[in-house]
This record gives sequence, C-alpha cells and structure tokens, in this order.
Amino acid sequence: MYQQLAQVISQMTAPGEMFEIRETEVAGQTLKTWALAPPSLRDMWLGTASHGDKDYLIYQDERWTYREAHEQVARIAGWLTANGIGQHDRVAIAMRNYPEWLLTYWALASIGAVSVGINAWWVADELEYGLQDSAVRMIICDRERLERFAEVRKALPEVRAVAVRTDTVPEWATPWSAVLQSEPSIPEVAVDPEDDACIFYTSGTTGRPKGAQLTHRGCVNNVFSALFATLSQINAQAMIEGKEPTNPVGKSQPQPAAIIATPLFHVTANNAVAHVFTITGGKLVHMYKWDAGDALRIIEEEKITNFSGVPVMSREIINHPEFAQRDTSSLRILGGGGAPVHADLTEKVMRRGGATLPAQGYGLTETCGIAASSWGIFLNDKPSAAGRILPVFDVKAVDAEGNTLPTGETGEICLKGPQIIKGYLNRPEATAETIVDGWLHTGDIGFVDEDNFVHLVDRAKDMVLRGGENIYCTEVEVAIFKHDAVAEAAVFSVPDERLGEEVGAAVVPVEGLALSAGEIRDFCADKLAAFKIPRYIWILDTPLPRNASGKFVKRELQNTLDIAEAG
Repeated sequence: MYQQLAQVISQMTAPGEMFEIRETEVAGQTLKTWALAPPSLRDMWLGTASHGDKDYLIYQDERWTYREAHEQVARIAGWLTANGIGQHDRVAIAMRNYPEWLLTYWALASIGAVSVGINAWWVADELEYGLQDSAVRMIICDRERLERFAEVRKALPEVRAVAVRTDTVPEWATPWSAVLQSEPSIPEVAVDPEDDACIFYTSGTTGRPKGAQLTHRGCVNNVFSALFATLSQINAQAMIEGKEPTNPVGKSQPQPAAIIATPLFHVTANNAVAHVFTITGGKLVHMYKWDAGDALRIIEEEKITNFSGVPVMSREIINHPEFAQRDTSSLRILGGGGAPVHADLTEKVMRRGGATLPAQGYGLTETCGIAASSWGIFLNDKPSAAGRILPVFDVKAVDAEGNTLPTGETGEICLKGPQIIKGYLNRPEATAETIVDGWLHTGDIGFVDEDNFVHLVDRAKDMVLRGGENIYCTEVEVAIFKHDAVAEAAVFSVPDERLGEEVGAAVVPVEGLALSAGEIRDFCADKLAAFKIPRYIWILDTPLPRNASGKFVKRELQNTLDIAEAG
C-alpha cells in the first residue's frame, strides 16, 4: 500500500500538476516549495472574491457570504489605513472565535500589516507582556479582553483599542460599528513572501511565551500542504481499494464545511482550518465555546464535511449519546492534531463513522501548521505514527551531538522547509538554538521509518500537553515559587482520560509554614491562565528526589505519587 501512496505522490507533484514542487532560494537556502502557491496571504484572500454568494462565516444566527465578508474586510482595511496602520505594523487580535477575528485578520493581511494572535485565556499580566513584547500599535478585542486591557492600558499608552461585541464602550476605545462605517478601501501594497504575516505565541521554557514569526510564504505553503495531505492519501486509498478517486473540494462535491472548534490564535484553527477552507470556498462555523452536543447539531444542520480539533473533541463527538440520532452522513474527515490520535479512536471512527475517515496531523507553530499527516487506512495501519512527512519538508532524526541518524533510529526530529518560521520575536538566542542551518529542532523525540512516516516516542521539552494546549512546566513552577511558603516545587504531566494530560505539582513548604493545595491555586490565579493552574497538587513533607546534578527527578514523582492523595 505504501508503494501505491508513493506512486500517487510522485504523480501529483510532477511538473505541470497542481502540486508541482520547485526549488526556491529563501534567505540563502534552497528550499522545496509548492510552485502554484500564491506569494502572500493578501493574494490568497483577494482571490477568494470569486466565491461570491457562497456561505463563508456562520456564528449562531449570523451569516456572511464571501461577498459580504469581502466588503467588510475592505471597510476594516480602509479604517485601519485611515487610522495610521500601514504595512509591517502590528495589531493584536484578542477575542473569542468570533467572525470578527477572521475579518480583522484578512484586513490586516490585505494591507500588509501583521496580526498578533493573543491567547484569549491570558490574564492581565500575560496580556500586558504580549502587547509589549510584540510592540503592537492597536488591539482589537471583545468585552472580556477589553476589561483585561483596561487593567494594564496605563502601561501601554500608545496602544489604541477597538471594542468588538460589547454594549459598553469606554471613551478611550473605538466601537466596531464605527469601523464598519468606513469606506471600503484596500491600498495597493507589495507584500514580500518573507514578510511577517502573523505572530503567534508559543509557551517558553523560561517562564514567558515566545512570539513565533510566521511568514506569508510559510502560511500559503501550509495551505497547499494541507490540501495535498488530504488529496494524496484519499486518492491512494481509492487506488488500493480499486475505486475512482474523488476530489473532496471539486465543483461536483458539496461545499466544504468545517467547525472552528479550537482557538484561532493557534495554527490548528487559523492555518490548518480557516486558511484552507477559505481558499477552497468553504464554510466556517464558529462556536462560542466547545460542546460536543452542539457540535453534533452543527454537523447535521450545516452539513459539516471536515472536523479537526484536538483528538479529545473527536472522541467526545463519537461517544456522545446523541451521535447515533444525529445525521453525520456529510462528515468525510474526523480528525485531530496537537496531541496523538490513539489507536482506539481511529478504530472507533472507522467502525462508527460510516464513510467518515479518521485523520491525524502533526505540526507546530514553528512549521506554520502541518508538517506530516496520516489518513484513513494509513492511520489505521500505522496507528503509532504521527504522519507521513509532506514533500516540501526534509526530515531527519539527530543524536545529542547533532549527527543525523539512520532510518528507524530514535533521536530528535528536525525539519527543514518553506514553512519554518523566520524566528522568535526579540529572541535571537532562542532562534539560534531552535533553528540551526535552516533545520528546526522540534524538541520531539522519535524516528522516521522507511515509508517517510515520522513516529514520536517522547518530548525533549519539559511540557504538559493538555487538550492540545502546550503548558511548559517551568512557567508554572516560576509562578508557584513566588509564594513565600514554597521551598521546593516540581511540575509535571499527569495522565488524563479526557484531555490526554493534566498539570500536576509536587510542593514542599518552607519548614515551619503551612500550605494547602487550595492556597497555591488561589495564589496562581492572577499569574497564570486558568488552564495552566495545576489540577493535582501534592503537599509533601520530605525533599523532592534529585539526581546527581541536583535536578528534580520528575519521572520518580510521576511513578510514585498517588492521584487519590493529591489535593
């Protein structure tokens, strides 16, 4: 079957085909790129005007066609330009997954400005850090984020605010209605493929997130990678099963439709879902918050064809008591990323999903989205694999000294390609450490097999992967250690059936001082987003185990501490 997959890939990437690959000089390196990928997100967005009266954005009882969305994007672009936002300027988007998120994003891309995706769960202190670090000139935010910005705006006197979906707008903010009253106008700008398109923050091991600089080249190549990932494996499966291949985004097929289920300030929702469905004339349905029952209703009513979130969401959909009662026949893909899709979930999708195929994507913020994928029979055959590396990427596993390892040997996974970020904003040392001679050191430990599928076995970085959210243990430890009664603290992952992993912390109080798990959580409430606060906390009266170099041995804590005894 892998011979047929390789044959399909060779045919699809041949000269003159839609997914032709060419070599391109990028910052002194020769990289493989998709030949037909547009040069920028501006070009990509402007090209979608041809979708006209097709449904584009849906939120509850509100609907936008592509025509209506283009008009509003042009009005937003006109307002931004009239208010001093120009090419390369940075503007923060801080809100729930409202349609205004994407409308603002496309307006910024259209004028060559840079979107800074703000984590909507950040508390005021984290918000202040992100806005200062990215040096934004403006923040466009909803009611909750506006309230948090109000707490820190004195430290950011040059940052203007625009208020979305709130009845109360302070005098220092501009209401969204005023923005939409502007004349539609998109200025002519020449966007370089290596210009920053957006900045997304990824958790850092030093206690503060790092702003990853995603380029226009990286983002548009990711769109083609995501499309190729789907079409190549679907076509290969059809060949293996003796069926005629079908193009799921072809004119004879139903309109592609997806739910925006994960946050748009991450590459999964923004790059892998929103970008892809926009360029293909698809429909995007926004949810106020995740609810599997509501997702099933949306799948039935809006004829959703693809669902991609963190794997726990797909699990909750097929395990929901209404799954059998709802019409899910439109669903072609049910998958996930940001965490492993376990073998039992793949089997359940294939067994209970009818014509629905299970899917898994592997990528990072640092790859602008997807770098590898596995679908249908290939995911079922290699359930432990993260996916087949996309053909515009080079991949290798290296040992601790950076030496390339033979096929099948385990080391750190490294990637090179057009989707690798430019670097980390204001972090030259972190950039140089992570991207070496064009190779991204992912921090993931694994191996590449003979079929070019990458298998992940561990993570080099000290991290908890909670429902697709990266939580770096050092950041949580920094917050806990600020408590005067804490002598020692170690933060680590605890297995969780629903979210994959939860945050655990072992804490030793200062001798003579009392401390409780509840006090630690309360203390961290204004220092960490709620999802980072440890769910399991053990208050210990003996020192934490250490190795010869004095570091805490977290593995020993994970193996010996009883969840039932946690506070």
